[in-house]
Amino acid sequence: MTSTTTAAGRPQQSRLNRLLRELWFQVLLGAVLGIAVGILAPGLGKELKPLNDWFIDLVKMIVVPVVFCVVTTGIASMDNLRKAGRIGVKAIGYFLVLSLLSMLIGLVVANIFQPGSGLHVDPASLNADDVPDTATEHATLTGFVSSLIPRSLLGAITGDAILAALMVSIVFGVALNMAGEDGAPLNRGIKALSDVVFRIVGWVMRLAPLGTFGALATVVATYGAESLKQLGYLIILFTATCVVYVLVVLGAIMRACRLSLFGLMRFLKAELLVALSTCSSEAVLPQLVRKLEILGIGRPVVGIVIPSGFSFNLDGSAVYLTMASLFLAQAMGIDLSWQQQVVMVGVMMLTSKGTAGIAGGAFIVLASTVTAVGHIPLAALSLIVGVDRILNEGRVFINVLGNAVATIVIGKWENDIDTDRAREILKSGEATPLPAAAPTDETEAATSTAKIHADK
Repeated sequence: MTSTTTAAGRPQQSRLNRLLRELWFQVLLGAVLGIAVGILAPGLGKELKPLNDWFIDLVKMIVVPVVFCVVTTGIASMDNLRKAGRIGVKAIGYFLVLSLLSMLIGLVVANIFQPGSGLHVDPASLNADDVPDTATEHATLTGFVSSLIPRSLLGAITGDAILAALMVSIVFGVALNMAGEDGAPLNRGIKALSDVVFRIVGWVMRLAPLGTFGALATVVATYGAESLKQLGYLIILFTATCVVYVLVVLGAIMRACRLSLFGLMRFLKAELLVALSTCSSEAVLPQLVRKLEILGIGRPVVGIVIPSGFSFNLDGSAVYLTMASLFLAQAMGIDLSWQQQVVMVGVMMLTSKGTAGIAGGAFIVLASTVTAVGHIPLAALSLIVGVDRILNEGRVFINVLGNAVATIVIGKWENDIDTDRAREILKSGEATPLPAAAPTDETEAATSTAKIHADK
C-alpha cells in the first residue's frame, strides 16, 4: 500500500518539479504574488518598484551586444550582400502597412464605440502639471537622424541606443563580409562572443520572475481599483480591440504562412508574460532573437527584422494612438471630422517613427500629435496618465507578438525559414532549454557556414 502511494506520488512530484523549473510558470507565479501583495499590502507593493527597474536595466545592459553579435555575424556570413538590403526594404514595407492598418483599426473602433462620449470634461478643470515632462519632447526629423549616428564606433556598441547600434552593426557586418578571408578571424571571434552573450541572456532571464513580481506589485499598489473604475470602459475597449487584432489580423497572417498563431504564443509564452507584466519590449528582445533562431528562421532575417521591428513595427502602440486621441477629443466634446482624423493618422505615422527606440514613445507620439493637430489641448493627456501603464500592457504584448510574426513573414518571403521545423516546434509549443541553447547555435552556425562554402 505504501509502495503504491510512493510510486503514484513520484510522477506527480516530478511533474511539479518540472513545472517549477519552467521560466513561464515562474513568471506567472511572480505575477500572481505581485498582484496579491499590491492588494493586501499596498505600502510594501510601492517599495518593490526597484525589482522591476533592476531587471529592466540588466536586460538593457545586454540588448545592444545581442543586436551587434546577431546582425554582424548574420550579414558577415551572407554570400550575397544584396540580400541584407532586400530584407531591410521588405521589413520596412511590411512595418508601414501594418502600422497604418493598426491605426485605422483603432480609429474605426473609437468612432463606433465612442469611449470618451458622455464624460463632458471641462478644459478649465484640467491640470497640465499631471502630464509627464517627457510628453513635451516632440520628435523632429533632424533629431531622429541624429539618433542614428553615434559619436563613436565603439560608443554605439557600448551604449544603449538600439537604432545607432543597429546601423553600426549593419555597417560592420558589410565590411566584415567584404573583407573575406582577412576578416575570418574577427568573424569567428564575434561568433564566440555571441555564445557568451547569449549565456548571459539566459542568466538575466532567470531573474524575470522577480522583475514581474515587483512590477505588478507596484502597479496594483499605485493605481488600485480607482483608476480602473474611472476609465474602465476605455481599458475594456482597448483590451478587446487588442484581442481581436491578435486573433483576426495576426491570425490571418499566420494562416497565410501556414503556421499556428496559438502555437507561436505557446512557444513564446515566457517572453509574452514577461513583456506583459514588465511593460517593456526590450525586456524580451534578446531571448526573442534566440527563440526565433531556434524556430528555424535564418540569422540574417532575425538580426535585421527584430531590432528594427522593435523600433518601427509597434502595432499595439499604433492601435493605442488613434483610440486615445479620439477618446480625449470625445471626452472634451470636440467633434473631429474625417478629414481631421486622416490628417491626425498621417502625423502619427511620421512622429511614431521619429520616436523609435525612446522609452514611453507612444505617449510622446500622442503628445506630439495633439500639439501638431492643435484640436485638443495638451493638458487633456492628464485624463489618461493614470491608466497609461495599464494600457501599455496591451501595447507591449502586441508589439512583441507582432514582431515575431513579422520575422516569420519576412523569413517566408526570403525563403529563409525551415517551415517543417517551425511547424513541428509550434505544434509541440516547446522551446529548447536555455542551457542547451549555446550548443544549438554553434551547430546551426557551423551548418550555415558549411552550406555557404558548398554553394561557393
